[in-house]
Amino acid sequence: MKMNAGCYQLKPALFILILNSYFYASYQLTELQICKLCSGTVLNGTAVGEFCLSSAGRIDGRCCLRNDNTSDPEHIIGLDLSNCSLTRVENLQEASTVLMIDLSLNSIVNVSDSAFQGFIELNYMILPADILCPGGNTSWEKVEVKEGNRLCTGQKNTCNQTGQLCKSGCVDPYACFVEIRCVHTVHYL
Repeated sequence: MKMNAGCYQLKPALFILILNSYFYASYQLTELQICKLCSGTVLNGTAVGEFCLSSAGRIDGRCCLRNDNTSDPEHIIGLDLSNCSLTRVENLQEASTVLMIDLSLNSIVNVSDSAFQGFIELNYMILPADILCPGGNTSWEKVEVKEGNRLCTGQKNTCNQTGQLCKSGCVDPYACFVEIRCVHTVHYL
């Protein structure tokens, strides 16, 4: 009889262990999928590589991850998709916490309007020279074309350009790159 009690206690523990392993593995696969969008890894001499080194980040494939124990360990701060044979940029939402993106050396012909929706921390982009910065030049502090690349630096807060800060209730769901109109029923700061 004693063996049966131990057997029954072991089954729930084993089930919980298997369930936790499954959720952890599926979380890791989903979270870091963008880092494996193309082969290779972030190189030290590249803009994202230098940024990652100066930020004490950790490289995983084409991503630079924040390397601290206090926040999400898979927090992407840099994304290097340069030279990945991309022709379109559509959904990069897995990297919405990124501070820097390099999309140079690609034959991009189309960037989706929603590709960078919600990228409120994005501060530096490197694009092919013929691709405009998301939201246009007025959405960035500095835009320049240099060595065949367009550099977009210092994303502006377009929510605040009207002089009124929206606390909530923006009509347009974009958090950046487009002017956000406030609904009349919201509270202003």
